[in-house]
Amino acid sequence: MRFKFSQFLVILLMISGLVLGGCATEQVSSETSAASTTTSELTTTNSESIAQAKTVSENKREKIPGMKNLPRLEGKATVEMKVNGSTITIEVDGDNAPVTAGNFVELVDKGFYDGLKFHRVVRDPDPFVVQGGDPLGNGTGGYLDPNIGTERRIPLEIKIDGEDQPTYSKTVKKKPVLTHKLGAVAMARSQMPDSASSQFYFALADLAFLDGSYAVFGYVTQGFDVVSKIQQGDTIESAKVTEGIDNFKAAQ
Repeated sequence: MRFKFSQFLVILLMISGLVLGGCATEQVSSETSAASTTTSELTTTNSESIAQAKTVSENKREKIPGMKNLPRLEGKATVEMKVNGSTITIEVDGDNAPVTAGNFVELVDKGFYDGLKFHRVVRDPDPFVVQGGDPLGNGTGGYLDPNIGTERRIPLEIKIDGEDQPTYSKTVKKKPVLTHKLGAVAMARSQMPDSASSQFYFALADLAFLDGSYAVFGYVTQGFDVVSKIQQGDTIESAKVTEGIDNFKAAQ
């Protein structure tokens, strides 16, 4: 029983870090463990996040399922990301996560990720994630969309296995099509479902306990050995869309 409780505590701490690293409204760094975060900090952060994410959810809900105010990827695309002089190849799946994949592909195509650092790497006590995509470099930033003048937020998007369309804006308990297997690429977010922006993470192991709570949008198809060597502070030297850009549809 003691072993099981310890295992549960470790998982809880890892997930807490992932949640806190999701967006700019969070005032606590994702590098800070849940054990050292004060209750007052969490309460303030959550209040701010709830107020802002609620507005985002209400605005987005009117657009679902079309999501005309957000980019989409209608099909697959390939992204090559260079880190430490080596290439990581990612297959981005717009068939099963069109909004999440579209957001990522657009940011890659804009050169947004070039030069950004991986601000969070968790391998101990067990392999967990490598997280990056924050322009501030500390786990609190996101993409400032010039079209709206504020940080872009995208809804939580999870396609349940066997269903035709993704489920939006809420976590699910059924098995998703895109699971957190080794090499999965998914979006980090804050406590509220519709709060992902630009931060993403690589899964360093099979992380089934995250399925249905975070949006996977692709997988590493080549270069996972490069991912496995990334250290906190390493830089994304470049990222580019090498195939499938024709499947990208800009926001309307």
